[in-house]
Amino acid sequence: MAEIHGIKSAAVWKNKREPRSGLGRSYLFRMIESALDPLILIISLWILAFYVEGSIKPPYLILSMVVFSLTFPGAARLRLSVERMIFNILFHWFWNAGLLILVGFATDYLFKFSVVFTINWLWIAPLCQIAGNLTFRAASTKLLKLQGPAQRVVIVGMNNQGVSLAENIGELAYSGMEMRGFFDDRNEVRRHENGKYKLLGKIDELAGYVKKYRIQYIYLSLPMIARPRVLQILDDLKDTTASIYFVPDMFITDLIQGRSDSVCGVNVISVCDTPFRGFNGILKRSSDIVLSLVILLLVSPIMVLIAILVKLGSPGPAIFKQRRYGLDGEQILVYKFRSMAVVEDGGSIQQAKKNDQRITKLGAFLRKTSLDELPQFFNVLQGRMSIVGPRPHAVAHNEMYRTLIKGYMVRHKVRPGITGWAQVNGYRGETETLDKMQARIDYDLDYLRNWSLQLDLFIVLKTIRLVFKDSAAY
Repeated sequence: MAEIHGIKSAAVWKNKREPRSGLGRSYLFRMIESALDPLILIISLWILAFYVEGSIKPPYLILSMVVFSLTFPGAARLRLSVERMIFNILFHWFWNAGLLILVGFATDYLFKFSVVFTINWLWIAPLCQIAGNLTFRAASTKLLKLQGPAQRVVIVGMNNQGVSLAENIGELAYSGMEMRGFFDDRNEVRRHENGKYKLLGKIDELAGYVKKYRIQYIYLSLPMIARPRVLQILDDLKDTTASIYFVPDMFITDLIQGRSDSVCGVNVISVCDTPFRGFNGILKRSSDIVLSLVILLLVSPIMVLIAILVKLGSPGPAIFKQRRYGLDGEQILVYKFRSMAVVEDGGSIQQAKKNDQRITKLGAFLRKTSLDELPQFFNVLQGRMSIVGPRPHAVAHNEMYRTLIKGYMVRHKVRPGITGWAQVNGYRGETETLDKMQARIDYDLDYLRNWSLQLDLFIVLKTIRLVFKDSAAY
C-alpha cells in the first residue's frame, strides 16, 4: 500500500534569501538540533559549577532542569547564515538569561549560586552554544552520509509551483533528497520548461517508474480542478510504498502570512494577511513605544541642535512634512529634518539623486547618516509608523509604482518603518530603475512573510552598522 499522508498540502513558494523547505527525511538533523542547545547549556553549567564549587550541588541540578525546560527543543539554525545563527543564539540567550535572573532575584534563589559562577556562566554559555553550532554545521555533511543514499523524488506536473519545489529541494544542502525529474502530459508549449530538470514521461507511466526505481517521495503539483486525475493517480500508486504529497496550485500565489484559521467554526486559509494579529500586534506596538521613548530621550539634545542648524543653514522650516501612505494605504504625515532647499509634496515628486542640487550641505550629511529620519520616532509614538517596516514612499511615487509592480500595495498591510529589511539588504536611497524598486518590494514582502521580534532587532542592529559605512543614501 502507498504510504499516503492523506493528501498533504504543502505550501511551496520561492524564497531567494532563505529557503523555507524542510530537511526532507533528515530526522537525525532535527533530533540533534532539538537536543544540541539544551545539552550544551547544561554541560557548560555543570563544568563551571564543578570548577567553582568543587562539586555539582543541588541548586545547580535544579537550575539544569529549569534551563532544559526553557530551551528544549532547541532552535533549528542549520539553514541560517553564520551571522544570523550567532544573532539567533544571542537573542534567545538574552531572554532566557534575563528570565532566569529576574525569577531568581524575585525568589532569592539567585543568591544560592556563587557570584563567580553567575557572572562567568552568562558569557561562557552562549559562547559554548556558538562553538557547538559551528561544529555541528561543519560535521553536517558527514552526518548526512551516515543516513545512506538520498531519498529519490519525482514531481507530477511541470508547472510553476512544481519547478519552485524542485529548485528548493536542489538548493537545500541537507534535504537528503535527490530530484529525479517530472511527469507531465502537456506539450512543450504548456509546460514550465526548465533545462535543469528532466521530463521522465507521461503521467500514465508514473506508477511503473516508481516501482522500477523505488521512488520514495512523490509530489503531485496539479491544478485543484484536476481532482478526478489526482484520484486516478492515487489509485495507480496503491501498489507502491512511496510517500505522496499534494502541492495545490493555490499556493503559486504570493502568500503573505499564509496559515489555516477558523471563522465562526468554518476552516479558512489565509492567503494575504498582516503578521500583527493578536499577541504579535501587542508585542510589536509595545516594543515600538518603549524603544522610541528611550531613543528620543537619548537623542533629544542632538535633535535640538540639528533643528537650529537647519534653520540657520537655509530658509524654510526645520521639520519637513510629507504625505505618505501608511497602514492599509491611508495617507499619513511623515516628519523629517529638512535636507533640501525646497519642500516638495505635490502630485509630482522627483527622488533625490547623487549630486542633487536641491540638497543643502548640512542636508547631505543628515541624509548620509540618516539623522534626518530622527523626527520619525514621533511618528512611531503617534502610531503612524513603526521602527521597523517597509519604508514609506511619497504619495506621488505610490500612485506610479502601484500600477507598475504587482503586489506593491501589499506592503501597506503593516505600518511603514524608519528602517526596513530592504534597506539593510542594499536598497537604501534612490531607486532609479524599476528593477531596483521591484527588488525593494520583494524584500518588503519577504519581511511580512517572516516577521518576528528577533528579525526586527536584527534589522535595527544592521541599520546601525550600515549608517557608519553605507553611502547609498543621498
